[in-house]
Amino acid sequence: MQSTATSVEEYLDSLPDDRRSAISEVRLIILENLPKGIEERMNWGMISYEVPLAIYPDTYNKKPLMYAALASQKNHMSVYLSGIYCDKSLKENFEMDYHASGQKLDMGKSCVRFRKLEHLPLEVIGRAIAATDMDTFVAFAKSHKRR
Repeated sequence: MQSTATSVEEYLDSLPDDRRSAISEVRLIILENLPKGIEERMNWGMISYEVPLAIYPDTYNKKPLMYAALASQKNHMSVYLSGIYCDKSLKENFEMDYHASGQKLDMGKSCVRFRKLEHLPLEVIGRAIAATDMDTFVAFAKSHKRR
């Protein structure tokens, strides 16, 4: 369920009250922990946290490199955490911390799905967002660039 909103405020305003509240709280955690240089934008129909093209223009799709994202989907909400894939131990630590929180982890390749805010351990999300600085993330992307 992609949004056509062109600003974060427009995106949030388009959500039902319960979703707006949950997405807004997760957004605050992301913003509080966001590595320096990563910018918040609307992209791919969701709130996206990206490496600006001025920093890393050589992406395979000519779009900014997505570090994280936040979305309200049809049946759930999602936090996309590209940053924890820079290091296998970061992903393992994330999964261990998540399970230690007592919450059930529903995770795809890069997205953590949740239906209610109380099912998402915000401190674990915050640590995952803060875990990789922008330079490390860009270096990882360059070393794994599609050919």
